[in-house]
Amino acid sequence: MRRSIAVLAGTAALVTVCGCSVQDPGRGGTARAPVPSDTGRKASPSAPARTTTDDRPSAPATGTPPPAVLWSRGDKGRDVRELQARLRQIAWLFDGPTGTYGEVTEEAVKGFQGKRGLPVTGRTDAVTWQRLLRMTREPGAWELYPMGGQPAAAPDPRCLSGRVLCIDKTTRTLRWMVDGRTLTTVSVRFGSQYTPTREGVFHVYWKSRDHVSTLYHSPMPYAMFFSGGQAVHYSSDFAARGYAGASHGCVNVRDETAIARLFAQVRNGDKVVVSW
Repeated sequence: MRRSIAVLAGTAALVTVCGCSVQDPGRGGTARAPVPSDTGRKASPSAPARTTTDDRPSAPATGTPPPAVLWSRGDKGRDVRELQARLRQIAWLFDGPTGTYGEVTEEAVKGFQGKRGLPVTGRTDAVTWQRLLRMTREPGAWELYPMGGQPAAAPDPRCLSGRVLCIDKTTRTLRWMVDGRTLTTVSVRFGSQYTPTREGVFHVYWKSRDHVSTLYHSPMPYAMFFSGGQAVHYSSDFAARGYAGASHGCVNVRDETAIARLFAQVRNGDKVVVSW
């Protein structure tokens, strides 16, 4: 790559006074990440979102055809994820977003429709969608992907040659790339505003399978150190809480199976690129 014994001893010594762990991002640990656009997205009547409240029942229409159904049970994709995020904003949905229109989403839509005097179908038609748009705001990336899974953007040009851990802060993804080819992509989490993950070009200088932070006394399995005490490693907190928390600068991976495979493939000396 989102020496001599003396050198190795030096780097190990550096890590004994470094390390990272998880923390609550409540003091400003937010990241900037634009909402991505997906190909294959269904066309929808996207009126500008307005953050006003409208709970007045709609007068039933007579002599007019029923509004077009935009999404219903079984549909999948980014638009469904946005629907779910908007329903969460007004407390009609508490899970997800998942991007899959299942039973829970259907029941949430029914509740929303019934509250506003709309036909209770559980399907999101144009009238239901327009009413929801007026009551909510455009969701950000962290609302759309609270547990990861955001699509990766094009890799940084510095990732296109050699063996690289290509880490993108904007899409919160890590790609394992070899000679410009992506072999693995996983969701990742970073440090907060006060303990940011460093950006730039680095190299893996030490791997530690069962590492425990000497600074925070927390486990850092499958740690691959690339800059002082900052490493790519598995985080059980990330797996449990998603982006509700943050690291102290490390790059957290929530998929233990994926990082175990990655740990086996990455070598000391492989490049690490961290960028926005």
